[in-house]
Amino acid sequence: MYAMADTAGNMLLGAALLASLATVLLCGLRKRDAADTRLPRRLAFAATLGASALLLWLILADRFEFDYVWSYSAKDLPVVYKVAAFWAGQQGSFLLWLLIHNAAGCLPARGEGPGRAAVAVYAMIGVLLAIMTLARSPFLPAEAIYTDGAGLNPLLQDPWMAIHPPLIFLGYALLAAPLSCSAGALWTEAAAKDWLSPARKWGLIAFAFLGAGIFVGGYWAYKVLGWGGYWGWDPVENSSLVPWLIAAVFLHTVRLAQIRGENLIFAHLAALFAFSFVLYGTFLTRSGLLGDFSVHSFSGTSIGLLLAVINGLLLLAGLLLLFRRAGRLPEGEFYPAHDSREFWTLAGMVALVFIAAVVFIGMSMPLLTQLADAPSAVDTGFYGRTTMPLAVFLLLALTLATLRRWGKNGSLRLPAWLAGTALLGLAAALALGIHDVLPLMASALALPAAAAQLAAWREKTIGRGAAVAHIGVALSLLAMMLSGYGGETRSVPFTPDEPQAVLGHEITYKGTETNEEQTQKYYRFAIDGEETRALTKLRENGEDAAREPAIRKTIAGDVYIAPSPPKGDARPELLLKRGKTGMDENYAYLFEGVEKETAGDAERITAVLSVTDGTDMEEARPYIIIRDGKPSARPVPVFGGKKRLRLTGVSTDARRVRVEVLPSAQEEAQLPVTASVSTKPLIWLLWFGAVLTTAGAGIAVKERTGL
Repeated sequence: MYAMADTAGNMLLGAALLASLATVLLCGLRKRDAADTRLPRRLAFAATLGASALLLWLILADRFEFDYVWSYSAKDLPVVYKVAAFWAGQQGSFLLWLLIHNAAGCLPARGEGPGRAAVAVYAMIGVLLAIMTLARSPFLPAEAIYTDGAGLNPLLQDPWMAIHPPLIFLGYALLAAPLSCSAGALWTEAAAKDWLSPARKWGLIAFAFLGAGIFVGGYWAYKVLGWGGYWGWDPVENSSLVPWLIAAVFLHTVRLAQIRGENLIFAHLAALFAFSFVLYGTFLTRSGLLGDFSVHSFSGTSIGLLLAVINGLLLLAGLLLLFRRAGRLPEGEFYPAHDSREFWTLAGMVALVFIAAVVFIGMSMPLLTQLADAPSAVDTGFYGRTTMPLAVFLLLALTLATLRRWGKNGSLRLPAWLAGTALLGLAAALALGIHDVLPLMASALALPAAAAQLAAWREKTIGRGAAVAHIGVALSLLAMMLSGYGGETRSVPFTPDEPQAVLGHEITYKGTETNEEQTQKYYRFAIDGEETRALTKLRENGEDAAREPAIRKTIAGDVYIAPSPPKGDARPELLLKRGKTGMDENYAYLFEGVEKETAGDAERITAVLSVTDGTDMEEARPYIIIRDGKPSARPVPVFGGKKRLRLTGVSTDARRVRVEVLPSAQEEAQLPVTASVSTKPLIWLLWFGAVLTTAGAGIAVKERTGL
């Protein structure tokens, strides 16, 4: 049965491809309506669902004869992370993308949906996704027979990371719907506006999911990576940020096009580029070009070239179609006056486009410089220097657009307290020691931008969803200024049980402790009397696998401690020859021989040592266990745990061994550590703003659909 799984999986993917092709062909028949494609669309979804269920079953059943299962799962992996292994690799993530795409493709079949041309475009994108999934199938057999898998990267074994990729791919997949609506309208009736409403609905849903995925990823990075921040301007992080920014441009230009048809061209361009940047970012991630510049990228495969070709063809086709239909689009002025909501909304969108362009150039630099045989990346400061003026202008445009009506109807009555909010934001920045002009300006403009949304909502000139989302954006930008420019960082050496005053807080390092399973080690800190812990996940051999910082949360902000592993001189390695004695400062070690035994699917290699302190002698038997070619070794205690020995290598002729000498667990727990200590003023405001931004998009969907 299992032997047929690879064939069954690939056949199901092939069926999904054929069903999507059938949808395209049926839409090409002029007598056919979009509703007539309901059956092949459902077949495409059913086939993809079957392939997805099969892959998930193979993972849960520990079928390591499949390369994808072996690469990302393991027998002892908790069930929730086995499920997450489904999308941990590029093959599984493509299948997830295809599943979401085909599931959404079934929804318009109920009730009034997009036209025949839009359905054809959407199905054609499904064809391309199916080809990409089949190009490197998740059902390929493994190159060898394995009894256990390589397992999921310890960094990815976190609840936030279990939901981050599905949210991202929901956003990616659903951005195909606005593009399809746009292309369908251009193909049939360029000047039509009836495509704007369904496209805006799908755009809002995609924007919400993609934004939620980005925010969850940022919180995971802040909580888990221990690098001190939520955003590292990593090229792979930026690859999801750019389409999200363009999706925001699309949502606003669609609204402008509904008010004034002259803006239809901007809506078409935004729909095309939002999805094109999805494919481009996926190309960067999957091509392996960022392997030396990103901690997130996949290793290079042939799928990268296929993605580049598909994206190039899609972008070229979209631009050619728009160029040919441009003469049929409404012509005239894009806005009625400079003192209008239309003008300031367009101005804000221009700022967003420039921000997206800056991020796009930065993340593409490894690719661009590789053409000159000298690949390099921009420093993270590049993004701050270039986007900060644009962020200030964006806040200004957001405030002025909201406080104006559509058309030439003039401004809303300004609330008396609006100026007070600017002073409040400025005072908060100054109190935190921020003196740079642009962060001060952004801090002063953020709260008025949020307050303007409340004023406009009371005047019923803006919807509740838009108001909530805009408030979230303004509060998030304020939090970025205050926590980014008002925080401080110190590298501090800590000795156990010695209190230190650091950045206005009393911090005491209280040593480490390890759980019974020897899989997790905790660095214990008391911050102003309250204990917090930094977690280090351990590999089977006891080495560090992943680290999480210690974070104390308060209403004023977070105190963030990221410790480095203790650095001591108590870990020498001895190279011992059989029958010969090696020595360190306190003990002598006689290597007597090697014992090998096989137990089940594992081989155990044990070094037999006689250890003496000059008075007493005892036998030590450090060992290495090799399972599926992966060695692991845990330290064994000698002399009541005064020292611990770990076998780290055995020669092929078993005449030499390498042994690492570790201090006792008690000594190691009391070793000094160096930690990076940071303050993050009002960082909680960022998470709150992110929630509001996502929730606002969801509320807007409900307002427009009545769900």
